[in-house]
Amino acid sequence: MNKQHTVRVELAGRGYDIQIGAGLLAQAGSLLGSFLSRPRLVIVTDENVARLHLSALASSLRQSGIDSESIVIPAGEQSKSFEHLANLCDRLLAAGVERNDSIAAFGGGVIGDLAGFAAAVLRRGVAFVQLPTTLLAQVDSSVGGKTGINTPLGKNLIGAFHQPVSVLADISLLNTLPEREFRAGYAEVAKYGLLGDSDFFDWLDANLDALMLGDAAARLYAVKTCCEAKARIVAADETERGERALLNLGHTFGHALEAAAGYSSNLLHGEAVAIGMGMAFRFSARLGLCAEAEAARVANHLERAALPASPKRIASKLRGAAGLMKLMRQDKKAQAGRLTFILARSIGRAFIAKDVEEKAVMNFLEQELSSP
Repeated sequence: MNKQHTVRVELAGRGYDIQIGAGLLAQAGSLLGSFLSRPRLVIVTDENVARLHLSALASSLRQSGIDSESIVIPAGEQSKSFEHLANLCDRLLAAGVERNDSIAAFGGGVIGDLAGFAAAVLRRGVAFVQLPTTLLAQVDSSVGGKTGINTPLGKNLIGAFHQPVSVLADISLLNTLPEREFRAGYAEVAKYGLLGDSDFFDWLDANLDALMLGDAAARLYAVKTCCEAKARIVAADETERGERALLNLGHTFGHALEAAAGYSSNLLHGEAVAIGMGMAFRFSARLGLCAEAEAARVANHLERAALPASPKRIASKLRGAAGLMKLMRQDKKAQAGRLTFILARSIGRAFIAKDVEEKAVMNFLEQELSSP
């Protein structure tokens, strides 16, 4: 297997490459130089990534004659807020970022979303590159141009579509992730098999242990396959008017669970997505859309990955089915006050459902929160 892959995101006049491989951080200067209007890059990162990898990135840039300045923010989902966005924009302006300059989002999904949104609004839009350091970011959030912040009412409710000009996914950085964070990111990997590629899900079922134990070839294949799937969907539906909504499998439930948990380390995003995907398949089975055996297989796979599949983990914070439903109503896919769900006919056959009765949802939530 090749040690590096390039996946193209085809967007008219704004297409870009996702470069995937081990050791790309050491090549960042040469790989990014052509995207810079002047040899300077302002890096936005968090405290954890800065401690582990910032000096290596700065060194790579320096070797290619690129000056860099870094802005370090607190790690964690709570940094995706108006307060941190305002502070970041002020610091970028103080650093002298001009309209033709570029910003580097160097971190996981939080950094990519926050720095990308800052890039979208700063001076009415500046270029940015994604340097994702987590599995979740490499397979999902760094690709496609979704940027944003959270509010107490819901996740990613304030944001913009702003595509990066380049994505460098160095899979060797995954070796430094805490196990819990890697497993949380794996939920987004499984999602791509569950929503549209049963063969890939079969492969994941067979190679789960290798992925978790750090097999580089398996990780490279998984990241490449996910990026190829997302690139196809984004190229067909950039601003989520149709097919792109499939990428939200598990997210209608999951985002509400994150809000209930206060966007804290009590429930990581990937863990919430895992619960949401388990719920989506069980709800589909309850509605007679897919076999109960399929829902059970999904739950079993998530449990093998040491991921939660039931909302009972944070049931005490949900204020019952009504409380969870209230949070779900803030979902971005809602139309005319009605929730949109991503449901499934089987593994690999997800679809967009806009005609689900609220009573059916409430009955399902009550069952989920009360079942042993």
